[in-house]
Amino acid sequence: MNVAALILEGGRQGELAILQGESSLSHGELRASVHRVAAALLTAGFQKGDRVGLCAENGPFFVIAYLGIIRAGLVVVPFPTDITRESFLRIIRDAGIRAVVASRRASGRLAPSTAEAGIEWFAEPQVANWPERADAVFPAIDPENDLAAVMFTSGSTGTPKGVMVTHRNIECNTCDIVSYLGLTLNDRVMVVLPFHYCFGLSLLHTHLLAGACLVLNNQFMYPEKVLEDILAKDCTGVAGVPSTYQILLRKSRFKQMQFPALRWMQQAGGKLHNPFIREIQETFPAVKYFLMYGQTEATARLSYLPPERLADKLGSIGTGLPSTRLEVLRPDGTPVAPGTEEVGEIVASGGNITPGYWNDPEETGKYFRHGKLHTGDLARVDAEGFIFIVERDRDMIKSGGNRVSAKEVEDVIAELPDVVEVAVVGVAHELLGEAIQAYVVVIKESTLTAEQVMAHCRRSLPVFKSPECVAFLSALPHNSSGKVNKLQLREMAKQAREQRGEESGACASEP
Repeated sequence: MNVAALILEGGRQGELAILQGESSLSHGELRASVHRVAAALLTAGFQKGDRVGLCAENGPFFVIAYLGIIRAGLVVVPFPTDITRESFLRIIRDAGIRAVVASRRASGRLAPSTAEAGIEWFAEPQVANWPERADAVFPAIDPENDLAAVMFTSGSTGTPKGVMVTHRNIECNTCDIVSYLGLTLNDRVMVVLPFHYCFGLSLLHTHLLAGACLVLNNQFMYPEKVLEDILAKDCTGVAGVPSTYQILLRKSRFKQMQFPALRWMQQAGGKLHNPFIREIQETFPAVKYFLMYGQTEATARLSYLPPERLADKLGSIGTGLPSTRLEVLRPDGTPVAPGTEEVGEIVASGGNITPGYWNDPEETGKYFRHGKLHTGDLARVDAEGFIFIVERDRDMIKSGGNRVSAKEVEDVIAELPDVVEVAVVGVAHELLGEAIQAYVVVIKESTLTAEQVMAHCRRSLPVFKSPECVAFLSALPHNSSGKVNKLQLREMAKQAREQRGEESGACASEP
């Protein structure tokens, strides 16, 4: 079955599907609009499997175009709205994109770039005026093998790779998430995450399938406005990456406010440090906090930690979803011993595991082997089978012959109450191999010093795990999905060390 058709079946005709500001769209209106776009694309001569780009801000237009492309049996390729011209043209070439559907804003910036690429361009006003077509014939879909989307993700390498996502991948992962969250048609989720990101799309998939409502707000640079919207729209859920919650906790009145309708929070997209999680629990004890783990290569979600186990399993990513098998394996493929400190790689299998990377057999063969996804994440397993991530293999810092988890150091620094965000990276060092560099963002009125940060680390960590350099920033660099851009931080650390001409010793700096 076509997964867009399945998702659209979830809502009642007159019930709200999308709320944004004062605008709204019912499930019935959404179904009609999606059918119109899908039929127009097919009537225009597009064939099953053609790749169609989509560049638009979160809004009804994105939702309609996204589902319309998939409903037509085409393959949608979402673009970040802040994509550079060079990256835009490269993905168009790599994915063999035949056309791009774009919002007014994106069209003004990117349309001139497509003339040389020889592709069709459909701007928002044109799409809105496409006529109803009753004569379109929708192609049959093989959900196991036919692609619904190609999601380009940079990961930690900096080179975008197109993850191929099938109809079955989306259906499997979406049904699992709806089930463990207990979503109903009465739910309303505050969406601040971009839909070009797999976490944002999972909110679209799950809530529409459940017949629920998406509340869209693109103003997270003004967190107070988002909080006011959560109250005004009676949102039952909030979803975010670590930086979302760190900003709400440290740069807004989040903790001073009450949200009577709120019943759950979702967090994925990286590790939110334990002190922040405890703070959320203490502030909102009646709100269920779902800590989740996933990758684009797994459609969206691989595991979740049940809220009732958060207190005794803090730091765990939980266990695999109902349709996902998670194993933690040694290099020889055998499982690590549960209840010990033995570390292995998380390996996943199930209906949500995508086929691999578009037009990249080498990378596919590296991470997708024998029907299983090798995540590159290192973890241990406790006696009850709960998984605790130690670090991404590529984020481990090799300092003085020791392997240091950046996450462990970040967790310790995050204990300091003035800290909003922290990121730890390794930078090349002639004597140590890599030196540990911490970048810290603090609240505006803070008097915290680099020496105090390092002293706190030395009290909690062995000397070899303590940063030898602490630098304060007004904000950490984030990618368009809200994740910390550690590639950029490593480059900043490298350049700063080269400018100082340092070979060893502390390099603390003040805000």
